[in-house]
Amino acid sequence: MSQWKSAVSPSLLSLLLLSCVSTVVPLRCYTCLFPAISPMDCLKFPQECPADQRCLSSTAVGTRGDSYRVVLYEKSCAVPSQCGLTGQKYAVGLNFTFTNECCDTDLCNAAPYRSTTVITMLLPLTLTLW
Repeated sequence: MSQWKSAVSPSLLSLLLLSCVSTVVPLRCYTCLFPAISPMDCLKFPQECPADQRCLSSTAVGTRGDSYRVVLYEKSCAVPSQCGLTGQKYAVGLNFTFTNECCDTDLCNAAPYRSTTVITMLLPLTLTLW
């Protein structure tokens, strides 16, 4: 044992110990400053998340009867308990159905939303101008 101890220099031992310690690099996610009508509005704002959070992509479809429909998109950092949730909320006179999806790699919530079409993006604008 004493032969091994003398053969390993203190600097080599320090380097070996440092390589075993993992450094925590914060997860970066795209975020929206506010819910957006266009999913592309979210891609401009990367943010570092707290260590216990994941990247969130959320879609909320708001309806009022059969005559009005709006789709809102949000990206942010989120606690794991918010991931995989779907549900309904009532706000500003609309019934919203939302879906939350999460991922855990750097900027992984950049992917476009699955249900985006030009019609769903232009419909709210058309209705507000009407």
